[in-house]
Amino acid sequence: MPLSATRGQPLTGRVRVPGDKSISHRALLLGLLARGETRISGLLEGEDVLATAAACRALGAEVTQDGPGAWRVFGVGVGALAEPREVLDFGNAGTGSRLMMGVVAGHGVTVTFDGDASLRKRPMRRVLDPLLKMGAEIVSESEGGRLPLVLRGNGDPLPIVYETPVPSAQVKSAVLFAGLNAAGRTTVVEREATRDHTERMLAHFGARIFVEPEGEHGRRITLEGRPNLKGREVEVPADPSSAAFPLVAALLVPGSDILIEGVMLNPSRTGLIKTLREMGASIEVAETRGHGGEEVADLRVRASVLHGVDVPAERAPSMIDEYPVLAVAAAFAKGETRMRGLAELRVKESDRLAAVTAGLAANGVDHRVEGDDLIVRGGRVRGGGTVETHLDHRIAMSFLCMGLASDEPVTVDDATMIATSFPDFVPLMTRLGASLKA
Repeated sequence: MPLSATRGQPLTGRVRVPGDKSISHRALLLGLLARGETRISGLLEGEDVLATAAACRALGAEVTQDGPGAWRVFGVGVGALAEPREVLDFGNAGTGSRLMMGVVAGHGVTVTFDGDASLRKRPMRRVLDPLLKMGAEIVSESEGGRLPLVLRGNGDPLPIVYETPVPSAQVKSAVLFAGLNAAGRTTVVEREATRDHTERMLAHFGARIFVEPEGEHGRRITLEGRPNLKGREVEVPADPSSAAFPLVAALLVPGSDILIEGVMLNPSRTGLIKTLREMGASIEVAETRGHGGEEVADLRVRASVLHGVDVPAERAPSMIDEYPVLAVAAAFAKGETRMRGLAELRVKESDRLAAVTAGLAANGVDHRVEGDDLIVRGGRVRGGGTVETHLDHRIAMSFLCMGLASDEPVTVDDATMIATSFPDFVPLMTRLGASLKA
């Protein structure tokens, strides 16, 4: 379904974006692995998270919905997964599938993983390699370690010390989930620290986990195996990656002034806000409070004149999902913005680096790629182009934000996949005053 965004009135109002996707996945998985009842409020009910909920049911948990965003999980406990009768189909959910591979790897069950056409293209080997060291076995796989694949877990996994070759919260989390059923300590060493939701939530559910600095930017995370995880209450804060879209749109559309409620401000997720402030963005943080080990706050965002900056590569782990919409902001900024170290963008839901550059080109934005760096020279954006999304929700939403401030409308070729992470994107943006038309 094509969708177009047109420049119009200022964006105004107060909104709350969906619950954080990363925490929603982890809340369900830890609810599965805990004994007793886990109550979750604010769960993101996008297609990705619902696929994880269905997988938890297939592995033995009782998962029920009490109302919008309100879910209960009756878990089976570490070491007690049931072998599923059906294929676990994760749709487009890269996070859900990779984290569940870690869960399965530490249990004596055999599971078939599959997904949609986009997920089938994404590499899984970086997650599978450490799980094989822990005793899991790949029964069958598609070319290049891709889905569909059959994974046989190990009911007595080996505790290992694993240094991640690239910064990846998904790899780290998969190893820690597998290590839950290991008789001993499992350690993950990161040279560049990544988002730490798994560590925080494991502690919240009763695991003994220790985090120490490692080198200049890294961390060493050690988990004691076979904890007695107990069901907990989890309040899912608003997703900063989803908040990025109305936030950037409000910065770009003249006269805009909006408030985004309850956004998670975990330090490992605030790279975009830091970068935009360096560019001159007016983003005020108010009503800071805590929820389940995470800091949340309201963000007041007002239209701003932005200027180009140099974004260091070491910031990438804290904003890896936000680079497409940052590139859109850079297209309107005065001068040149260089985003360094974007190799990881090539292996997301699409080759996001290629998709972003193609979208910029289609709308007349001056840019170039040097190695793994994206350089955008901003100013006035002509627009008028149609952007190929490659079934990537973040590409779709990013370029719709461009159309709200460009001279001519911007069209995305397919907006259907936005439902994977932000089902209410169109009505929410429309309430703020955005002009979006199918």
